[in-house]
Amino acid sequence: MSSEEAVGEQELEQTPESEVLDVLEVLETAKAPRQPSRALRVGAAVLPVVLVLGGVVGGLVYTKSTVDKADTTAPTTVWGKDAKPGKDPAGAVGEGRHDSALSKLLLPVPSGYRLGPDMEQFGNDSELSGKQAEAMMKADGKGLAGKQRREWEKRVEKLGPKGVAFRSYTASSNDLDVEVQIMQLKDKKGVADAYRFRKNLMDAITVFRDGPKITGHTHASCVLPPNDKKDKLDAMFCTAYEGGVLISFNAYGAKPFDKSEVANLLKKQLDHITSPGEYV
Repeated sequence: MSSEEAVGEQELEQTPESEVLDVLEVLETAKAPRQPSRALRVGAAVLPVVLVLGGVVGGLVYTKSTVDKADTTAPTTVWGKDAKPGKDPAGAVGEGRHDSALSKLLLPVPSGYRLGPDMEQFGNDSELSGKQAEAMMKADGKGLAGKQRREWEKRVEKLGPKGVAFRSYTASSNDLDVEVQIMQLKDKKGVADAYRFRKNLMDAITVFRDGPKITGHTHASCVLPPNDKKDKLDAMFCTAYEGGVLISFNAYGAKPFDKSEVANLLKKQLDHITSPGEYV
């Protein structure tokens, strides 16, 4: 185990449970958490979702109260065979943009995939500056009460985002969408801390099922939503850090959901960060 991995493991063991519980309490008391723009709506398992685990700048947090109170009659939707991918950004080709240090860390679109649907207003292959990323993360706290919102904004400022790049992918079979976000923070310890916090938050939300391990990458963790036989759709949510950046990796698709394919795609993404150009 490398010295960096050893430090990471030690930090994981030191995660204060109270910090995770405080965030869960904040999320459960949020006045109006924003509805995510997602390829997937999974019956009782999805819904008001707020911050922290990934997605476009903000991300996904399930709480038990959300699941318990969810409307199980809500319709399920997914990008189907008629769904059209968003337009490629100017100057980009099929493999995705690579005009900045951060965008070069995103996995080029692999064989069997194309650029996917737009991720909210950001398109399917884009990047935000540090100031833009911080502003967006702070805006994600708009549904919180005054004190809680101020605490969230302080947390964002402490993280100190330097920039974020994101890209979506759609399988050629049209039954799987993947969203990837890579964020740079002020220092490597901040990245490890943010990963540790996300991982422990996922562990604290007991309705999640364990996801597959990512071969060769110690600092990667994945979970699956509750298994509801009524739902025709499934998902997988992952968080990781590698090479000094924080990664969010979310996949949405029709059942039967190919977890091993998603895990392999995440492995390619992490391998690409450590050894650019050798992801195939």
